[in-house]
Amino acid sequence: MSKELAPIILAFSGGLDTSFCVPWLKETYGRDVITATIDTGGIDKRAAIALEERAFALGAVEHVLIDCKQAFFDSIIRYLIYGNVLRGQAYPLCVGAERGLQAAQLAQLASDRGATTVAHGCTAAGNDQVRFEVALRTLNPGLEILAPVRDNDWVRDEQIKYLESHGMPLPAQGSDYSTNRGLWGVTIGGRETLTSEHTIPENAWLLSAGAFTDPRPPSQHTIDFDRGIPVALDKQNLPPVQLIQDLELLAGSYGIGRGIHLGDTILGTKGRVAFEAPAAITLITAHRELEKLVLSAQQIRVKDIIASIYGDLVHEGKQLDLVCHDIEALLSSSQQRVTGTVKFSLQPGNLFIDGVTSSHSLLAATKGVYGETAGEWTAADALGFARILALPGSLQARAGGSRS
Repeated sequence: MSKELAPIILAFSGGLDTSFCVPWLKETYGRDVITATIDTGGIDKRAAIALEERAFALGAVEHVLIDCKQAFFDSIIRYLIYGNVLRGQAYPLCVGAERGLQAAQLAQLASDRGATTVAHGCTAAGNDQVRFEVALRTLNPGLEILAPVRDNDWVRDEQIKYLESHGMPLPAQGSDYSTNRGLWGVTIGGRETLTSEHTIPENAWLLSAGAFTDPRPPSQHTIDFDRGIPVALDKQNLPPVQLIQDLELLAGSYGIGRGIHLGDTILGTKGRVAFEAPAAITLITAHRELEKLVLSAQQIRVKDIIASIYGDLVHEGKQLDLVCHDIEALLSSSQQRVTGTVKFSLQPGNLFIDGVTSSHSLLAATKGVYGETAGEWTAADALGFARILALPGSLQARAGGSRS
């Protein structure tokens, strides 16, 4: 199929930017547009139907919805858990981490439909434009990538006027806050996040509405892990995607996982966004505590360094880079003994780890009792160890002339 006749594959969210792109691409390039929504969480049946209806009303010749929640867990989320990845020690990459997977699906769909062009609705100001294009060019350097909103500097009012003048349906307007939702959490942007001074108002939170105005009583729960994978919530065995969805409802009702991340964008500027990630924060907190019980200090130290690098690469849309596969191999290897149960308590605004057990416990493996009895060594061994451990400092002090 020639390029002039081949359809354009458009990443479609149903928001203003991607809604505008459908008729504009058709009119500008004279080619059919196929809209594609890659579901990595947050799209229920009603939303899926609405997306399809909107796509056709805007002029798409075909709309494709691809369920990638399980693939999202398998290819990204499990490694974020393995690495306890929190960007800026706070943000669990709840939105953005899926862009590489979505780009891969778009590239595959283009191949299946004989298309040579993929389009997205990203603006010039955000991270997603970079994530999509890095991933797409890695997957298929020959693809033509169009970004009408960014490349033509279209503003919202201009897009609305264009849709109105063409008799096209407008997406719902009126909210002062933009939200993005996926399996790993939600991000929320508004006027307060444009500066560093204020939080968003209580009514802007999506997953934890009422957590503090109508607080729930405290409760106790358990999460079971099998080699780093969460497999059971409150002793009910669940597949990971369902467990994350159930945990989001549970922990979100207590206001767990709220935060505002202030950090560096891919473009090199500072950015700020509110987020809600109740399942992510609960799982990472529980998983980290289990690792403390079963991994050595050296394993944890190396993991922390590597996981930080991995989080940066995922944030930048580079999870298709071979170095990420190398890091994933190390993280997977580190999880061989990360099996056990984590007990935790919830009350409004507070997640508390009550205890952790594992058949691979390094604490249970010792004959000693911390602070009580040595067990593995004698008092003379301890004295000698303290003297040897102090030797480097003693030699440095002597060399500096502070003692004879």
